[in-house]
Amino acid sequence: MTLRFGVFEVYAPQVGGTYSWAHPACDAVDYLDPERWVRMARIMDRTGYDFLFFADGFGYPMLNGDISAASLTAAINFSGLDPSTIIPVLARETERLGFVVTATTGMDHPLPLARRFATLDHLTGGRIGWNVVTGASQNAVAELFGHAEMTAHDDRYAKAEEYVSLARAYWEDVWDDDALVADAAAGVYVRPDRIHPVDYRGEHYRSRGYFGAPPSPQRTPVIFQAGTSAKGKALAAAHAEGVFIQGTTPAHTAAGVADLRRLAAEAGRDPGSIRIMAGLTAVVAETDAEAQRLYDEFHAMQSDEVVAALYAGNTGIDLLSLDPDGTLHQAIGTGVVGQLGTSNIERFLGTPDRPAPTVREVIEELRGRGTRGFRLVGSAETVAAGVADLAARTGLDGFLLEPVFGTRDVQAFGEGVLPLLRERGLIVDPAGPTLRERMSGVAGAARLSGR
Repeated sequence: MTLRFGVFEVYAPQVGGTYSWAHPACDAVDYLDPERWVRMARIMDRTGYDFLFFADGFGYPMLNGDISAASLTAAINFSGLDPSTIIPVLARETERLGFVVTATTGMDHPLPLARRFATLDHLTGGRIGWNVVTGASQNAVAELFGHAEMTAHDDRYAKAEEYVSLARAYWEDVWDDDALVADAAAGVYVRPDRIHPVDYRGEHYRSRGYFGAPPSPQRTPVIFQAGTSAKGKALAAAHAEGVFIQGTTPAHTAAGVADLRRLAAEAGRDPGSIRIMAGLTAVVAETDAEAQRLYDEFHAMQSDEVVAALYAGNTGIDLLSLDPDGTLHQAIGTGVVGQLGTSNIERFLGTPDRPAPTVREVIEELRGRGTRGFRLVGSAETVAAGVADLAARTGLDGFLLEPVFGTRDVQAFGEGVLPLLRERGLIVDPAGPTLRERMSGVAGAARLSGR
């Protein structure tokens, strides 16, 4: 087993939908300063992380038709900048580190996105990935973009399928490998017989013509996907090379991993070629007691309002407006519920083996968790043992560290835990310089399989 490790970040005050920017150990409030990101990227490059992953989106949590007050005071998914713009700065400061950038489908035509990622792949020397999402906080997004109504969940994924397919056609099908010759003696820059027009006619997108960006080292960026609804998993099975799932319990996560691999096989793909990763909150210190003290300080900063703000942004449900002794079933079928994030609703609706929790229990379960996955707290030795155990019990291919205290957590995990995992043989040197080679473990496989 070889594990991959990324860091889950946002170009914003904090990650995970939890409140930590005001803690003295956290530097995330300095996100507007590019030097903060340079320090983090250098640490990641030096200690051997595989990639820095940026979540992104245009929306924010809303309650009663307006932005949630807690999202403003506690900085829950507000404010933020465009993460793609910081990547060239960080690429110049690193040698091996990959970068994965979230970009939402359906906001525009695939053409400008395709050119932007081709540019980033050139600027990074083939170290770029695209995390495909259909968006979050869609009620806020609809108002921001002036839409008459919010696009339904399944419709967003139907558009996303076409969006990704057309983008891949730009990257893969227009330029032959020998099209660009730049032959000064012959006066030929591009061979006319080695370049081909796209002619795409879908239900949602159409395009005919030539993609102007020359092929980059990977051509297509490494495709990641993070949705866990039925439609999201179908999109991942068809296109994704890396899938980010939310870690809950080891048994539930193992079932999710197996399901994704089954869907990939049904889609005609090698199920073992998809790298499935989960989020990991790891607070690492010299001793278990010191790490627990830090985590307890973080947990004490959380509140019902923080929990409710994030959950409303993800699902459309205002937990604080519900009967605390009832279940989430009381909110089903109202307003925008079910058209935002569905997986964060379904997990609390109960199963034959587990009754649905009360709203009060949902709030307590989400306190300090937000959108975070697994949690490990302790010394480097304790956390490394926990990572190895989780990987063995779930079948995951790796983890995305979700920092509580920003660069401090990235450094503590990179300098303390990653070396111990290398000693266990769970981390090996990357196969090549591109992100695709690094993720696949296959030297020379910078291009999509079969291309």
